[in-house]
Amino acid sequence: MINKIKDLASNLHEEIRTIRRHIHQNPELSFQEFNTQNYVWQQLEDAGIANKQKIANTGIVAIIEGKNPAKRIVALRGDMDALPIIEANDVPYKSKNDGVMHACGHDSHTAILMGVAEVLSGMKKDLKGTVKFIFQPAEEGPPFGEVGGAEQMVKEGVLENPKVEAIFGLHISAGSENGVIEYKPGATMAAVDQLDIVVKGKQAHGANPWLGVDPIVTSSQIITGLQTIVSRNVNITEDPAIVTVGAIHGGIRQNIIPESVKMIGTIRTFGVEQRELVHKRIKEIATNIAESAGAKADVTIGTGYPVTFNNVALVEKMLPTLQAVNGKERVRQIPAHTGAEDFSFFQQKVPGFFFFLGARPADKKSATEVAAHHTPDFYLEESEFQVGVKALSHLVVDYFEKK
Repeated sequence: MINKIKDLASNLHEEIRTIRRHIHQNPELSFQEFNTQNYVWQQLEDAGIANKQKIANTGIVAIIEGKNPAKRIVALRGDMDALPIIEANDVPYKSKNDGVMHACGHDSHTAILMGVAEVLSGMKKDLKGTVKFIFQPAEEGPPFGEVGGAEQMVKEGVLENPKVEAIFGLHISAGSENGVIEYKPGATMAAVDQLDIVVKGKQAHGANPWLGVDPIVTSSQIITGLQTIVSRNVNITEDPAIVTVGAIHGGIRQNIIPESVKMIGTIRTFGVEQRELVHKRIKEIATNIAESAGAKADVTIGTGYPVTFNNVALVEKMLPTLQAVNGKERVRQIPAHTGAEDFSFFQQKVPGFFFFLGARPADKKSATEVAAHHTPDFYLEESEFQVGVKALSHLVVDYFEKK
């Protein structure tokens, strides 16, 4: 079985790269992936995968049934959306959609998952169960007022009928050594929440500040106070946390103290209790500092993605598979990421294992030498994508074999 998957995956290398480059050249934003959806649908058709349906606006779920299809049911997920970024790379497959770019690797996730679908379709008579392929939209965040892609797919029953018992996914990593698999049991990526604070003061002439209540000075004190949450309230020996104010807006003129100031930011946590503590302290600090200055702070915390939590037992069970596929020295445990992933919504329903695949060019020796994810210069080395195909394919086959 190992050799069969290896041969099939290796033979698909050029096809996977072609799929990835087509999607990269034609990026689409969250819940706008209609052309990508149609392209993936046709790729599935060409691979002879007929059992499929559209879901969550621009997503697809495809199913391959092996022998004893109801015995074991596993899902694999790849996301499809791009980002509102102008690409700076001068490559033949550069984005043709102005202001939209695959700057996080979702094009590679989709191409790799398509490769896995072809591999497992070619050996479905040997599969001891059923595989669901989830091509997901809107991981990067939905339009305002809507829920994200994974959350929407769960709501529409993507893990049901037939009911999934485990799910696997991967994320490409531009900064990690090419072809190396990285993982972490337990809390792997942070929960993310959005922070909005409006500080309301009293407008006055800048020459007479005693006649007003300055929301700018008050906001600066709040920002400083928020930094004590991580340094003084969070037990950082258990899990890290981050409270970042990313923008502050207030005032229209140098000699006017404005009536209000608005701050926006992001919160990252790794545990339920920690998340509750950080939210509580943000509200306490902001409102009390504002009150002490004679101002008022309205705090709104919008909940985003939960913690991406790798089921410890599932990781322990399937780690030997990754090591057999890639060699023990090229499967490495890493610290938690403070980035966030909506794969976490699947993991809230069924045990999941989410890992990373390195794609750093050979001439770059460290992560500091490459462009970060979500930047105009983001670039991936494509030569080891087949490692992802082999890893996901073997995880399915071995999961069916193990009790």
